[in-house]
Amino acid sequence: MQQHDGQSGFQAAIGRPDPLRPCKNTLCHTTVTEVLPTLAAFRRIVVKVGSSLLVDARAGKARADWLAALADDLATLHRRGADVLVVSSGAIALGRSVLGLPAGALRLEDSQAAAAMGQIELARLWAQVLAAHGIKAGQILVTLGDTEERRRYLNARATLDRLLTYRAVPVINENDTVATAEIRYGDNDRLAARVATMAGADLLVLLSDIDGLYTAPPHSDPNAQFIPVVAKISAEIEAMAGGAASELSRGGMRTKIEAAKIAVGGGAHMVIADGRGLHPVRSISDADARCTWFLSPSNPVTARKKWLAGSLEPRGTLHVDAGAARALASGKSLLPAGVTRIEGMFSRGDCVIIRDAKGTEIGRGLVAHDAAAAQAIRGHHTSAVAHLLGTTGRAEMIHRDDMALTGD
Repeated sequence: MQQHDGQSGFQAAIGRPDPLRPCKNTLCHTTVTEVLPTLAAFRRIVVKVGSSLLVDARAGKARADWLAALADDLATLHRRGADVLVVSSGAIALGRSVLGLPAGALRLEDSQAAAAMGQIELARLWAQVLAAHGIKAGQILVTLGDTEERRRYLNARATLDRLLTYRAVPVINENDTVATAEIRYGDNDRLAARVATMAGADLLVLLSDIDGLYTAPPHSDPNAQFIPVVAKISAEIEAMAGGAASELSRGGMRTKIEAAKIAVGGGAHMVIADGRGLHPVRSISDADARCTWFLSPSNPVTARKKWLAGSLEPRGTLHVDAGAARALASGKSLLPAGVTRIEGMFSRGDCVIIRDAKGTEIGRGLVAHDAAAAQAIRGHHTSAVAHLLGTTGRAEMIHRDDMALTGD
């Protein structure tokens, strides 16, 4: 994936006053020098779009003017060099109109059929509005296992990486044609947060029908106060959204708080913004913009390395020669040629320990091959991998993005 310099968008903006704006609200839940980041500071941005924003429920079709304005916002980010990913709902809403299904809850099989019909239309819409700006769109449908199971996670992340390398905009949605209640995310807020973490994004934008977090539901409490910045998601913050375990989510805010916990834990900042007007992403940077920022104390690189180094149980060990150890220290991936010995029975995507020629642990990482395949290709040049395995697989034993060295 595109390599970041170890700084998140907010941290990189410190010392660059133009992308910062002051936080004037006395309820800022932040310990930083009351400043808010702006879009100009970020390099990889995930934008989540809900079906209520994209689809006119009464007409049963997309809000064309709104979608065109949003595409213009995304194209602006894209032109200045940012990687842009979209998590878009709307397939079921579009499909139920095509099928003539009534309003209200749908049976599972009708929901899946509507998703199958609507996904084609949703992909066409995104391809069309982005093509107007010379941008290619790539569709990715995911299920819960694609972000929770490491082997599938690696595949999904590699696909995102490749699309971004080609400067395409991945448009991601849950695969509702096969997902059931037991194997689905359940909402696209949390899906978007998982995608942001998987893609190494430094910003997640949740476009919503509310402009941010309040101390109480603003529609029912005239004394509710707006909170522009959250530096730490405390029990108090969770209570404002209906509580961590409440069954009564206040306008979907509870799922947004849960998404924020995922995003900031993965090193990405998150912002909740009102998506109902035209150019909703551009509006976030307006001087009088009203939105809530959730600040991450980390960044995608360091958060991922911390996860790799301390949160996963290693399933095996790769011993490497001195040349490979030097290459790793300089930021390179671990190639099969540098591996001298393999221990353990591991599967692709498992965490393994990396030891140097003296037996010292120098890092950990997610291995790209299972133990048998790794044994077959160790010590060989990458050009021989396809021949040895009988298939075109990953050239690296461990990619540098999936590795944490002890000195990091």
